[in-house]
Amino acid sequence: MCPGDTEDEHPKSVIDASHFFSAHESGFKGANEDALQTRLNLLLQEHSDLDAAIVALATTPGHDSLALARLKKKKLQLKDLIQKLRDQLTPDIIA
Repeated sequence: MCPGDTEDEHPKSVIDASHFFSAHESGFKGANEDALQTRLNLLLQEHSDLDAAIVALATTPGHDSLALARLKKKKLQLKDLIQKLRDQLTPDIIA
């Protein structure tokens, strides 16, 4: 700050530190685990919806194979993300 400057002229920035640590490393494990579980449930529902859309599209005569391939790719991406969330929710077991 320079002489004569007020705090209004130079607002303090807030640092978003959420990307510096995972949910299990924070002090709010219960809240973060609830958020992760909610996110997991939403992704599972989206995965199920995609599966139904894939089956419906595949059974229609003259279906768009490119659209079908895109839906299948999206479903695989969701599957990977679901597995990552499940891994975060599973406690580490030290042998």
